[in-house]
Amino acid sequence: MRLVTVGVAGSFPGPRSPASTYLLQVPGELAAASGLTGADARDWNVVLDLGNGGLGALQRHVDPNDLDAVGISHMHPDHSADLSGLYVYLKYHPERGVARTGRPRHLPVLGPADVAERAGVAYGLEPGETMEGVFDFGVWQPGRTVRVGPLEIEPFRVFHPIEAYGFRVTGPSSLRPGERATLTYSGDTDRCEAVVAASRDTDLLLAEAAFQEGRDDVVEPGIHLTGRRAGQVAAQAGAQRMLLTHLPAWSDPQVALHEARDVYDGRVELARPDAAYEI
Repeated sequence: MRLVTVGVAGSFPGPRSPASTYLLQVPGELAAASGLTGADARDWNVVLDLGNGGLGALQRHVDPNDLDAVGISHMHPDHSADLSGLYVYLKYHPERGVARTGRPRHLPVLGPADVAERAGVAYGLEPGETMEGVFDFGVWQPGRTVRVGPLEIEPFRVFHPIEAYGFRVTGPSSLRPGERATLTYSGDTDRCEAVVAASRDTDLLLAEAAFQEGRDDVVEPGIHLTGRRAGQVAAQAGAQRMLLTHLPAWSDPQVALHEARDVYDGRVELARPDAAYEI
């Protein structure tokens, strides 16, 4: 499987990147090799989070009409705001849109307990209106795996001010033919046992590092990791590799990188917008 870090900015879009938006892709040949047959032996595309500006950049990599699912970690706008734009795209596209074809879309959108209500309010729906027929909303259940084609997504609760999740995703490896690989996405979280457990021996840990040691110590706990705390998670869990993401425009990303390298001996680098990583 392939990870495309569409948007890596933290807390709001930056001058060079949208907010958190991550695309997971499984090419058809890998889907077939994983045991899928017939119409399911095709390309698969799943988005984890769709923050401010993410939909525009996403179109450089995939037609939104070809998405198979969207997973939202939590409802802060830097992770969910562009659900509104995706709704417009899928409903009003002049050739494939629901309003033109008359055929419901039913794109699975999974998120916290209030995902359907909050998405509707953000779009400006009137009371009683819903996004059903374009989106099929579902709610994460911690520890309950959701299968999307060749991908298995296991959500876990993380340490953040609102209901929020990280994900451990298992899918066919692009680097080890015939084997499965794992990606762990921290979502937004401070250090907690759940993110350590979900990162155990993972092939790639996509970890947020929005805070900096010392500078942000005055902020209450339970919001974000620092580069150092992300590195501690990776080291304790035995993660094979780590990407640091969710870096606000007001921060020097090199600080987070140096913090992580002080405590984690594995391969660590900064996630770049529109970069692709084979797993």
